[in-house]
Amino acid sequence: MPQFDLALPELRRYAPALAEPTDLDAFWASTLDAARASPPVVSAAPVATGLRLVDTWDVTFAGFGGDPVRAWFSRPAGTTRALPAVVEFAGYGRGRGLPHERLTWVAAGYAHLLMDNRDQGDLSGLGGGTPDPYAGGLQPVTRGILSPHDYYYRRLITDAVRAVDAVRALPGVDPARVTALGNSQGGGLALAVAGLVPDLAALLTTAPFLCHVERAVALTDASPYGEIARYLAVHRDAPEQVWRTLSYVDGVHLARRAVAPGHFGTGLRDTVCPPSTVFAAYNAYGGADRTMHTYPFNGHEGGDAVHVRRQLDWLAAKLSA
Repeated sequence: MPQFDLALPELRRYAPALAEPTDLDAFWASTLDAARASPPVVSAAPVATGLRLVDTWDVTFAGFGGDPVRAWFSRPAGTTRALPAVVEFAGYGRGRGLPHERLTWVAAGYAHLLMDNRDQGDLSGLGGGTPDPYAGGLQPVTRGILSPHDYYYRRLITDAVRAVDAVRALPGVDPARVTALGNSQGGGLALAVAGLVPDLAALLTTAPFLCHVERAVALTDASPYGEIARYLAVHRDAPEQVWRTLSYVDGVHLARRAVAPGHFGTGLRDTVCPPSTVFAAYNAYGGADRTMHTYPFNGHEGGDAVHVRRQLDWLAAKLSA
């Protein structure tokens, strides 16, 4: 796929004026207050993984509506001091998988919490264990899309915020040094957390989903955005309701509220999460300390392992400052 979006000089100054709901802050404050009525951690049981250098726990925490959400929590084996923590969010269609799949951050010396995506673990990857009690039979991105109160991503973003609350309550974690991390859908969740958790230590987001959504749907037929277009092709009278609902979860609006240092990445040939939508969030980002890495000849994979190395170096520098 050749480069199809704006040229890099245009991307660097791309800052669309999007209509923000007047009650956005009240919406999220009431949603999170209700979720926080439950203690964050429900259970944490050690699990055998066959890994001698990593200790892992099967964690259940209270997410949206107090719903039980599963996660893997890992630490370097034998470490007793309080560690900085990385909370990771998985991509669209993936659950938490198996505990030995994602070892980069624990190998780098961090405590690591990998959140399950409610009702996505059966779509791809190696599974999950968190149902969505409000499931309506549609794909996650269109589930409840006619109302911001019923929308699937209200629940998933709340789960993501509660994952930060949970890791801060777990033993062996420095609650002042928690970072949100994710790619694609996970990047969108991490970005939302940065906007909703004012004392987050840092953000690592790559190709974040749910940013400048109306433009993304206009640019690409690739899923998940393509699923919104296909929904609207059937529900021809629904666009106004759909765009209103999506405005409550759009990463551009939530990015404006973020203050943590932020590290972004995007492939300039990404047809899944188009680069202009990523730059719209980056250019709106409220934190003064932010950096962007672009990969001109890459698509949704972006910088892949090269980018992860840049994330490791950047985060180590930020947390040691």
